[in-house]
Amino acid sequence: MSAPKLYGIMAEFDSPEHLIEAVRRVREEGYQKIEAYTPFPVEGLAAALGYTHTGIPTLVLLGGIAGAIFGYGLQYWTMVIDYPLNIGGRPLHSWPAFIPSTFETTVLFAALTAVLGMLFMNGLPTPYHPVFNVPRFALASNDRFFLCVQARDPRFEPEATKNFLQTLKPREVSEVLP
Repeated sequence: MSAPKLYGIMAEFDSPEHLIEAVRRVREEGYQKIEAYTPFPVEGLAAALGYTHTGIPTLVLLGGIAGAIFGYGLQYWTMVIDYPLNIGGRPLHSWPAFIPSTFETTVLFAALTAVLGMLFMNGLPTPYHPVFNVPRFALASNDRFFLCVQARDPRFEPEATKNFLQTLKPREVSEVLP
């Protein structure tokens, strides 16, 4: 029977400053597939992890444009083509009257695109994650900071990675089983 394959190696730190310094050292060592877990947002952590621009703003813009086209097109279709009503001699294509509803559909589509795009790009919902198997990870929502080097990283070697993480002076280093 073979040993279970590792998801990664996780180190626990006491402070956000210590975590950011550890992330920098891990990145300098050449590791790329790393994740950090904190009880609150830590300024500078995303940059230290190497996160850059996401596609969410572009996706939201496209969703808003689609909403505007849909809202205006629906009104145009119903009022001019499908069921024209000449009320009081006003023109059938009265574009100023279409603007408020067009604005509302723009905001609606942009907001829905933002929420759904964020969920999809973040891989959510995730009811199970291997880091939950580490007993001390429960402290991630209280006052501890965790750094996980994933086994799918090209430089990952279980013993070498564990020894390297020990040099960063963490509180504890744990193996993360899938």
